[in-house]
Amino acid sequence: MQIENIIEQKNLKLTSARRELLEILLKENKPICFEDIKDKLTMNKATFYRNILKFQSNDMINSFESNDKKRYYELQNSPHSHFICNICNTIECLKKIDNIELEGYKVMDVVFKGICKNCLEQSR
Repeated sequence: MQIENIIEQKNLKLTSARRELLEILLKENKPICFEDIKDKLTMNKATFYRNILKFQSNDMINSFESNDKKRYYELQNSPHSHFICNICNTIECLKKIDNIELEGYKVMDVVFKGICKNCLEQSR
């Protein structure tokens, strides 16, 4: 998806910071936190979070907090769930889980926490 199209659909101004942030989110293709990409950014921390908030308020990205108390962000491409390992803090994107329904609610994101396959194998 073209960055210009994403911005245009939301009636936002395309700034260099927004372009840079969207390029990183598209390239990473996984949930990321500020600490993961701060060395790749030309913007400061305040500009990063200001644009993240703008993207969130325009339903462009999803976010969630992990076990490490960091907030992770990803483009809102398709609804899916995440698995966070309680031991190694690895975050995995899971395919959409269709059978989770709550009457009267619209479920958009589910975060599972437990022990990943690698940590389970290492403990045996």
